[in-house]
Amino acid sequence: MDTPPAPNRWRRYSDWDERPLRLDKFAQEDAANGFAAFKSPSDPKSDIQISQGRIASMDGVLVHDFDMIDAFIAEHHLDLEIAPEAMAMTSDKLAQMLVDMHVPRAELVRLARGLTPAKLADVVGRLNALELAFAYSKMRPRKTPGNQAHVTNAKDDPLQLAADAAVAVGLGFDELETTMRVSRNSWSNALACVVGSVVGRWGALFQCSSEEAEELRIGMAGFTSYAETVSVYGTEKSFTDGDDTPWSKAFLVAAYASRGIKARCTSGAGAELLMGFHEAKSLLYLEARCLCLQRGMGVQGTQNGGIDGAPLTATIPGGMREMMAENLLAVWLDLECASGNDARATESEIRVGAKIMPYLIAGSDFICSGFGSILSYDNSFNASLFNAEELEDYLVLQRDFEADGGLTPLPETTALDLRTRAVDALSAVLEELELAHPTPQMKASVIVASGSRETQTFSIGEVTRISEAIESRNLSVIDVIRALAKRGFVPEAQNLLNLVKLRVSGDYLQTSAIVRNEHVISAINDPNDYAGPGTGYRLSEARRDEIIGIRDTLGQSEVLSAQARHKKAESKRIVYLETETAVEGKNSSEVVIGISPAFGLQLFQTTGGLNLSEVLNCLVEGVESGGGKARVVRMYHTADTSFLGLSAAKLSGSGIGIGIQAKGTAVIHSSDRLPHNNLELFSNAPITTLEHYRALGHNAALYAFKQEVEPILVPTQGEALGARFHAQVALIHAIETGLVDPNRAPAEVALKFTGKKAGAHQ
Repeated sequence: MDTPPAPNRWRRYSDWDERPLRLDKFAQEDAANGFAAFKSPSDPKSDIQISQGRIASMDGVLVHDFDMIDAFIAEHHLDLEIAPEAMAMTSDKLAQMLVDMHVPRAELVRLARGLTPAKLADVVGRLNALELAFAYSKMRPRKTPGNQAHVTNAKDDPLQLAADAAVAVGLGFDELETTMRVSRNSWSNALACVVGSVVGRWGALFQCSSEEAEELRIGMAGFTSYAETVSVYGTEKSFTDGDDTPWSKAFLVAAYASRGIKARCTSGAGAELLMGFHEAKSLLYLEARCLCLQRGMGVQGTQNGGIDGAPLTATIPGGMREMMAENLLAVWLDLECASGNDARATESEIRVGAKIMPYLIAGSDFICSGFGSILSYDNSFNASLFNAEELEDYLVLQRDFEADGGLTPLPETTALDLRTRAVDALSAVLEELELAHPTPQMKASVIVASGSRETQTFSIGEVTRISEAIESRNLSVIDVIRALAKRGFVPEAQNLLNLVKLRVSGDYLQTSAIVRNEHVISAINDPNDYAGPGTGYRLSEARRDEIIGIRDTLGQSEVLSAQARHKKAESKRIVYLETETAVEGKNSSEVVIGISPAFGLQLFQTTGGLNLSEVLNCLVEGVESGGGKARVVRMYHTADTSFLGLSAAKLSGSGIGIGIQAKGTAVIHSSDRLPHNNLELFSNAPITTLEHYRALGHNAALYAFKQEVEPILVPTQGEALGARFHAQVALIHAIETGLVDPNRAPAEVALKFTGKKAGAHQ
């Protein structure tokens, strides 16, 4: 027979090749080609020279060599009264101040106005990941955390957009952002999302991400309340490649603000590298330039933390940490921060969870600048770090760490009600404005659909015609409010009017402003006052109750109720008759089966879903197949598996006993062994089968006859059995121990099987 060829690799590597992580690709550190997260030889040394009240040089560049970014930062970001003091401080000292809870946030914000981009990058680069998260929790502007959702779909279907927007608001998102697969559908998308966003409550701000000039027009028509597509870059060629300048961007954000539209800029590590204009500088230094520009523009806030460049940044050593560092720079400069997490930076769910944790624990103005509240294939921005598929995982993370990630579990019936109301409201608007006439079938398909692959609704061409009609007829949010009111959707009309009123007052143009419970909260009236334990944002009892209210939680009543559903059927299969106090047996072929206090009385199935009558039947059959005689005893003095088995063994004429709990955990024990030193243990009750229990009984009989025994192994596939069953197991054991009476003797039990096997066993 031929010898099989020797393997040419350890097979573990083949196993690893099948993991999602292998779909990620990682870049070598290469500063010359822009692949450096924190430091590059091309990064300038931080310095500033001031002559006659003006900057003569900054970060090693003389004023006459400034590019337009340097010029704008020097003119509009740097405070020359603060700069000499701030720049004279060592980077180590400033880094220490960021993580010192005794140094007020306001003092650090003041100093940031005198720091150059190179100095800012050098300071935060000295912090490790833990320190970055801590400093971020201290430096973010608004105390109360928030979150932002992506609401899009692959068909640009307005009915689905409205339904998904309503659910997103119901989940607690403070902002909603949409974009489209077909650019001409922007007006239809905006109309649909703004209607859906006012179903159930009002206050969620909405953005339609489109071409900048058109987005401004959509905002002026009243459909949107914020914008964040004003892109900023850290190299001059990146700016001019798009025919933009810092001055044109500053003008645009001022135009938004003048119309009562909240505005943020967008930047993020990796953008310049993707565009080919990285200048061999580190990602962090280039992003520091972007953020200084934004502060100089006077914009309300920023969307940063990698953003579209996150998947690239995450390939570079230290990339995840760099995205934390740039977010810290943003809040240090007192900008509202939508802290990224809006791009799927990895295929690994482990890396996804790791990336979100610093922001979840530290809090953020917007933990995600776009959490995919829709399925990943419907996300027209490309998949987010978290999408609808993982939404409940995120809710559980909030619960696990008692951390406010901005979301609230939504009951299934509430979600369906919101979707129904949103689809009906938008349909009424489309009909009243003579834009479209959705059929009952279209509406029904959207209400229950998880994603656009399941809907039967408008074609893309029909959506485009709706959108172009809205634009060409100069329809505005006032037309929508009137249509809602006329068709009987008065609450939604009022909610939308309330948002329009805020546009007039301009209250949400404050830094880090959101609308909660019909009130604007911001860095002005809700400032982050973190100064150590017991300060800053803390969960209220009411908010904690909301966060922990996820689906599928178990209590003892739920366990008992589930078990009780099997009681009647079990009573038709088996009768337990306690006859007398159990005594030590004399028969050397005897095996005593010790059952727990609640076995067949309050509990009727194992955690593996097996009926206890069938389990007991198999144990008895197994003992008898090995030539032994089974005797059943109910233990009242203990519910512990080991002591059930040991007590049974001491009552057994052979000295061999079986102990079994109602949840299915079992042992074979011998009277001459220590309590936890059993012969065989069957601990994986959820995957223990009837055949395993039958074999267990057979082996017990073999031990009684002192024969050679092959121990039984219950094979696993690496299941996380504890995660699935521990809560249930603990509750079941609590029921068991509730019936324990240390002073009550074991009782003989006569069994009558009335189902599969007839006859009595005692």
